[in-house]
Amino acid sequence: MDNASSNLELEDMELVRLSLADPDKFSYIIQRYQEKLGRYLRRLGANNEEDIQDLLQDIFLKVYLNLNDFDQNLKFSSWIYRIAHNQVISSFRKKQVRPEAHAFPIDNIGFDILADDISLDKLSDIHLSQAIIKTALEKVSVKHREILILKFFEDKSYEEISDILKKPQGTVASLLNRAKKSLKNALPANILEN
Repeated sequence: MDNASSNLELEDMELVRLSLADPDKFSYIIQRYQEKLGRYLRRLGANNEEDIQDLLQDIFLKVYLNLNDFDQNLKFSSWIYRIAHNQVISSFRKKQVRPEAHAFPIDNIGFDILADDISLDKLSDIHLSQAIIKTALEKVSVKHREILILKFFEDKSYEEISDILKKPQGTVASLLNRAKKSLKNALPANILEN
């Protein structure tokens, strides 16, 4: 493949094979995942661009160094998100700072799905609804925020979330239910359906 756009249309596994054969091709993996992972980091609470860029650099370095060890029975996207998850947790521990979600963007699709799932459809003003969701997400625990972000904003399946968090799918389902209850409890009582 000669141009970057055609390489970006390749499946993840093909990009892994190309990168293993030619380290210069690793840039295609970076191009595919840089924006997605940056958004994920923001949603988890990395709140300044310098921290995000540092985290991304560390994530891609770990991915590059461990590419030979990638278990091809897993989805590559789950594997790279797992590395991002571990890097964020490590970074927050080093800084001993509780991550805050105040700066993360909520896209309309993820918001619509989450709002519908937690019966928040009574609010007709989408901007007000998004602000309420953001505020509520800031109040829930990091583990609850993370699973809500993975499911509703990163559009990950239960299997992918299981791979990322290294938890059985049944545990993921239970954790997701607890996270939704926690989010509902963090919402103002007057906006939920009866």
